This record gives sequence, C-alpha cells and structure tokens, in this order.
Amino acid sequence: MIVLPSAVHVVLYEPQDPVNIAGTVRAMKNMGLRSLRLVRPVTYEPERIEGVAHATRDIVASIRHFESLDDALADCVRVAGFSARRRAAKRERVGPREAAVDLLGWAERGPVALLFGREDRGLDNAALDRAHLVVTIPTTVHASMNLAQAVLIAAYELHVAAVGATRILAPPRKDAPPATSEQFERLFAEADQALDRMEFYKTRYPEYILRTMRSLVFRAAPDSREIELLRAMAYEVMRAMDRARRAPSSPRADPGESE
Repeated sequence: MIVLPSAVHVVLYEPQDPVNIAGTVRAMKNMGLRSLRLVRPVTYEPERIEGVAHATRDIVASIRHFESLDDALADCVRVAGFSARRRAAKRERVGPREAAVDLLGWAERGPVALLFGREDRGLDNAALDRAHLVVTIPTTVHASMNLAQAVLIAAYELHVAAVGATRILAPPRKDAPPATSEQFERLFAEADQALDRMEFYKTRYPEYILRTMRSLVFRAAPDSREIELLRAMAYEVMRAMDRARRAPSSPRADPGESE
C-alpha cells in the first residue's frame, strides 16, 4: 500500500462537536492521513476522542490548534475547501475524486489541505476565499452531510488515488517553488490597498471584486516568484499614488496678468 504524503493536512474550521472531531480522527486513521489541524474548536478531552476513535493516539497526540484560519493554512500550497452550497463567485468547483488527484500532484511540492467548515453552516465566504478549489460531494437534493462523513469521503478518494494510480500528473515544474497561502493572502491584502488608494472601488463592490480576483489568481496558480512580482506591482502602484499626492500643484496664472 502506498502511504499518503504526510504533507496532506485535514483542517477543521471551528468544529462544534467533539464526536465529529473523533469521527474525523477515525476516518484519517482508516485512510492513512496523520495531520489534523483545528481552528478554534469546541473544548474537548483528548482521552474522550481516543475513546470514540480507538487506536488513534498517534493522531490525537499530534493535533495542532490555531486561532486563525490563515495561520492554519499559511504553509499550504494548495487548499481544497468542501462546500455543498452554490456561491455567486466563479470559483473552480470539482468533485472529491478530481480534488484528490489535484492535491496529490501538488503534495509532491509542498503541504496541501482538505478544509471543512462548521457543522451548522459549513464554510462561510471569507473562509472559502482561502480555498484554491471548491469541492462538492455529489448527493441527492439533501446536500447537507455530517462533518466526519464528508472527511471520510475526501480521505477515501485520496487513499484510492494514491494506491490505484500508477502515475499522478503533477503540475508543470517551475523554477520557483509554489506559492503558499500566506503569500497569496499578502498579495490580496496589498492589491486591496492599491485598488482602494486609486479609488477603484468608488462605484463598485469591493468584496465582489476581491472575490473575483481570488478566483482568477487561484485558477492561474502562480508560483512564489510570480506572486512576488504581482505584489511588487501592487506596491509600486501605491508608491506612485503617494508621489502624485505629495507633488506640488502646478501654479495657476494670476487672472490680473496680461498675456
């Protein structure tokens, strides 16, 4: 059996029920995943998790906690966010099988993440903005799934793809390493500042524009060097705006002077 890369992280965003954390741990153990990251989880006792998910002490002991989603995803080069709801933004949307092949290809180059939201409302738009692709598990018209069950399906598809594939098609090799989520977030923050400073938002909706920009940039999948080039562009726009504002106004001719 091919062991899944240790670079694959399961990230639960604000899980509300310790039973679902335990179910997630059990699913990970079954399918060869080892890294669980929790963002602001409900209070739980590790012993109770092990009591529900037997023989998982190794995974439970290595669970990492984060205060923000950005911190939990900062080192990841590819994030797949699971959501059953349709959104207005033109996000890249795939099924769990396609997502598994995509993530395994990227995992050869750096950490990747399976991102899941709260039990009551899933991933909100702000959280889903951090995902490079959105994954929807095919269901009947009743699309809401139990959190741990959704994790199991995602982990199963990863397991099958890793074991059954003789060759995973990785993204084209580039000279620079892939960009991390932290680098993407810095780019979006600086692009936001640049657009605001040039008054681009004056008659537009900033949230919609930034969400569309995220979707476009994620589809392009720039590497770290390309991300830094885009950041430099945003920075130079802000510097140019600052210089223009500091420049003295051209002196106006005295109306009383004759030509």
